[in-house]
Amino acid sequence: MSESDAGLRARLIEVGVELVAREGVQALTLREIARRAGVSHGAPRRYFPTHLELLSAIARQGFAQLAERAGQVFGDQEATPRARLLALARVYLDFAESNRGMFELMFRHDLLESGRLGLRDASLPLFGAMAELVARARPDSPEPPSVAAGALWANLHGIAQLWLWGSLRLATGAEDVEPLLRAALDAHLGPEDR
Repeated sequence: MSESDAGLRARLIEVGVELVAREGVQALTLREIARRAGVSHGAPRRYFPTHLELLSAIARQGFAQLAERAGQVFGDQEATPRARLLALARVYLDFAESNRGMFELMFRHDLLESGRLGLRDASLPLFGAMAELVARARPDSPEPPSVAAGALWANLHGIAQLWLWGSLRLATGAEDVEPLLRAALDAHLGPEDR
């Protein structure tokens, strides 16, 4: 791929990232991305043979953004593993709130199941770091850290989704998500005073 081809490919992804941030997933059509990138409506097909491949490339950027934010948490060697997991939960929820369109795109089943551009693999480094923190927080657990980390991730993802939809506020009467995040950690790591 020539430098100009690589530049246009990157530009299409960049336009898609901007578009999903401003207008949501429903705006991510090949035609609209091409129009905003200033190319013909057929040009994206040269770099992304299918719409799913372009959407996957855009979603990979979301995983990279989330990993960048989480990297600060993982780099904090002064905090306990549990404190770092709570900070990670806050980062995850904040990312979901501030990037609703991207968060939705990143976890679309059709993209994850398509195997396009290794999208599923994009989440593995973050999950691996979470599992490592779970292992440190629960060193004597007979359960593999990946199982507890998977359950915690599913719980955090559910909290993020239901909080954004307003369902948890309605059901719990809570105006602050922090007690829910702490309860999720207690459920998967055991009580903090243990």
